[in-house]
Amino acid sequence: MSVFADLVQQLADLLHPLFGASAAAAAIVLFTAFVRLLVHPLSRAAARGQKARTELQPKIAELRKKHAKNPEKLQQAVLALHAEEKVSPLSGCLPSLFQLPAFFLLYHLFSNTTIGGQANELLTHQLFAAPLGDHWKDALGDGGAFGDAGLVYIGLFVVVACVAAFNYRRTKRMMAANPAVPVADGEPLPGMGAMSKVMPFMSFFTLFTVAVVPLAAALYVVTSTTWSAVERAALYR
Repeated sequence: MSVFADLVQQLADLLHPLFGASAAAAAIVLFTAFVRLLVHPLSRAAARGQKARTELQPKIAELRKKHAKNPEKLQQAVLALHAEEKVSPLSGCLPSLFQLPAFFLLYHLFSNTTIGGQANELLTHQLFAAPLGDHWKDALGDGGAFGDAGLVYIGLFVVVACVAAFNYRRTKRMMAANPAVPVADGEPLPGMGAMSKVMPFMSFFTLFTVAVVPLAAALYVVTSTTWSAVERAALYR
């Protein structure tokens, strides 16, 4: 933890001539971009997996007719088809899973008042008027929603809402083009109906995350979410 804190502090010192008091925030944005670049090969693999799953739809349709009256056999047959074609239904989750360590590292780094037995100097850094170690509730208690710190959070919420709306429209289009595989009489696989209703709204859950984590971790989430939206739009064209 102390090694990572030193790296963030050194990067912030390098960026200070350009960003001033917000240099540590800029360092977090660069760190997020670096993590996303490392994860990019997994994102490309997930995109290839999605295209491969789309190409399997005719075969899955045949399995649907064959096992129309037996949902369990249909599920087994679909899983076997994915294994035979070497297509993982969970490949799209890997980019998010591999980012979790970086998120939790930032979360703990800006949640502790001491690092390596010494005062955590990173907590003195800000994004404009909002301390990177504070939460939204701290901003509300110090000037309210439209105070200096509150406006920083409003800006982040606006960015997240715009990205979420973009993802919502895109997800709806993708799910309309590739609907869940029915098993009989238009009924989807068990659990897929509920998932198809919830999935378009998943991006809006980011608003809750931004509201409850330290600002530094929230900045990571906002940057990563924005990157992901642009990346997915390019890869899933």
